[in-house]
Amino acid sequence: MDEQQEQDYLNHLRAQIAQIAAGFSGEEEKNILRAYDFATEAHKDQRRKSGEPYIMHPVAVACNIDRMGLDAESVMAGLLHDTVEDTNVTCADIAREFSPAVAMLVDGVTKLTQMEHTAYSTKEEQQMEDLRKMFIAMAKDIRVIMIKLADRLHNMRTIEFQKPQKQRDISVETMEIYAPLAHRLGMQGVKWELEDRSLKILDPVGYQEISDYLEDKSHGFSDFLDKTKARIEEKLSQVGISCQVKARLKSVYSIYRKLYGQNLSFAELYDICATRIIVKELTDCYNVLGLIHDLYKPVPGRFKDYISTPKPNGYQSLHTVVIGTEGIPFEVQIRTEEMDHRAEYGIAAHWKYKDGLKGSQKEEAFAWVRQLIENQQDTDAADFIKNIKTDLFADEVYVFTPRGDIINLPLGATPIDFAYAIHSAVGNRMTGAKVNGRIVPIDYQLKSGEIVDVITAKNATGPKRDWMQIVKTNAARSKIKQWFKKERREENIVEGREVFERELRANLLYDPFQQPELQSAILKRFDFPNLEELYAALGYGGVALNRVIGKIKDEVMRQRAAEAKEAKLEAKLAAQSARQEKSTADSGVVVEGIGNCMVKFAKCCSPVPGDPIVGFITRGYGVSVHRQDCANVRAARKGGEDGRWIRTEWATAEKHSYHAAIKVTAKSSVGLGGEVLMQLANMKINISEMTARDTTDGYCDLYLTINVTGKEQLELVIARLKRTSGVVEVRRMSAGS
Repeated sequence: MDEQQEQDYLNHLRAQIAQIAAGFSGEEEKNILRAYDFATEAHKDQRRKSGEPYIMHPVAVACNIDRMGLDAESVMAGLLHDTVEDTNVTCADIAREFSPAVAMLVDGVTKLTQMEHTAYSTKEEQQMEDLRKMFIAMAKDIRVIMIKLADRLHNMRTIEFQKPQKQRDISVETMEIYAPLAHRLGMQGVKWELEDRSLKILDPVGYQEISDYLEDKSHGFSDFLDKTKARIEEKLSQVGISCQVKARLKSVYSIYRKLYGQNLSFAELYDICATRIIVKELTDCYNVLGLIHDLYKPVPGRFKDYISTPKPNGYQSLHTVVIGTEGIPFEVQIRTEEMDHRAEYGIAAHWKYKDGLKGSQKEEAFAWVRQLIENQQDTDAADFIKNIKTDLFADEVYVFTPRGDIINLPLGATPIDFAYAIHSAVGNRMTGAKVNGRIVPIDYQLKSGEIVDVITAKNATGPKRDWMQIVKTNAARSKIKQWFKKERREENIVEGREVFERELRANLLYDPFQQPELQSAILKRFDFPNLEELYAALGYGGVALNRVIGKIKDEVMRQRAAEAKEAKLEAKLAAQSARQEKSTADSGVVVEGIGNCMVKFAKCCSPVPGDPIVGFITRGYGVSVHRQDCANVRAARKGGEDGRWIRTEWATAEKHSYHAAIKVTAKSSVGLGGEVLMQLANMKINISEMTARDTTDGYCDLYLTINVTGKEQLELVIARLKRTSGVVEVRRMSAGS
């Protein structure tokens, strides 16, 4: 788009935000418009992959948030959500310009900083830590995840501009994390769209097959829905029930899941068509159910009452499947207006219709999130995300206590899960269980509607280790781990050490693991202060043995690769020093084939032998030698001084010493500088200059100017320093860096 088109487009975006802002109070309206202007300025030089100005994405996210019915702070956070991650703006800037609450929301949806990511060896680990950060922020304020869902929704709507592999990665994460989250929050509209758009990327053939089937007019779905809607409206009008009837086809993904998950054909699907009846009063729901069953023949076993037994996300409705006059089965959902609002907007309905969450509502809304977090306190990022996925995806059963209280558990849950769902003490004292008055094994899989009675004893010896393999819920597994952690520490250490050392020997890792550097790296990776704590965690199941062994293998391979690289560099340096070639160039540089020319090395880029170089003829000071990729070279050539640049190359024998600037970033600690100096002294590297600066995030930056004989020696220095304890990054410096 040209300049005028872009300005018109930006005016259109601002008009959208102005329309949203007009729905809030005067002060909130001003703040929303200020947030738009702030975000526009921060993103002014950035573009989406589609080529559009980047600000279109925050505006789209803010529009999604407004449609969810959230408050002004959430809309502002939607506009600002990418400023911290993608621009120079900080959370402190947002807190100062707007409010700490808006800054907290923005921080919750912001990925970890690049410096924080340096501690993780793989992209997958980084993504897991990003997700864990978001979940923890979500436990403090549920609006964090709703803003993230609004963000993900727009990203999925514009996903065609990403590379194919990136599309698949985003779609998998959406299907595994964000769609289940939308479901748990009761946001069915968001869930269906995220699932359908993800499926279109992950299985385009399956998606298209179902879409074509639904759109095929020969099946008559559209006419059937219209006739059914009219017939129900007429029947309910005759008996004086005021209602709204909506008819639709099921989402593509919900059909896909039944087709492939249950290995069904299209002819075996009962509920491709669905009708929703929305009434005024609760009593009307059951009256309408009777009328529908009078009007159509119900399918046995396909009735569900989610009004008397709501889903954990608060969803309430009556569901029944009936056979239409054309012989087509279809689902009927019956609910009140308030239930329909909650089904569409989920937890956001509290903001849209009840001015936010208050008191017990807020505690109830956060309870399942907090439980997810609390159950995973002792797990690393990979296990955390794996367990979160399990909890989010699980189909549920509803069982009763002897008093009649309902307990929701995932499908496949056992009496042990039930006991720990009641209370940790009940689970720890459990000796058996009765289901419907009959004693059952502790690994019995509970079914909906059963009455479960836990048998306990005061002198019970506590849970068994094999219970962790039996239980289905992460909550029960976590509580069993906590018991062993607290009550059996010495036993855990002995058992953990035995299985760990046995596995080390089986994988030929016992001897490599005796190196202090390797032990330190593994303890740091799993956040244990010493080996005893690692053994204890392995003993009570706080960390998976295969994950520790896997990380040891990775670290051994990394160390061997680093040692091989160092050996190669050392051999190359030795070969160079052994060469007896002569050069007439005292400076080590040949200018246009002529040695002994007056030469000086530019401080802006500090070239060393091995770097591609170029010379600049100065006035009265000979030739200034730069690296070819120096920023000053590019700037000077653009300025029209090409005629003063001259071909320059290194002499064949590198017998000179050259300055090179490096930056070492490490965790702040006593003696850090001494360790770096010791490494350099062992390599006989002279230091011309050294300064240090502490950063605000617990790191320290060391700036060093060292003397090296060439690029190979510099690479060797960088490789050695990277292996120094506490060092997270070493890089060569140049002008502007």
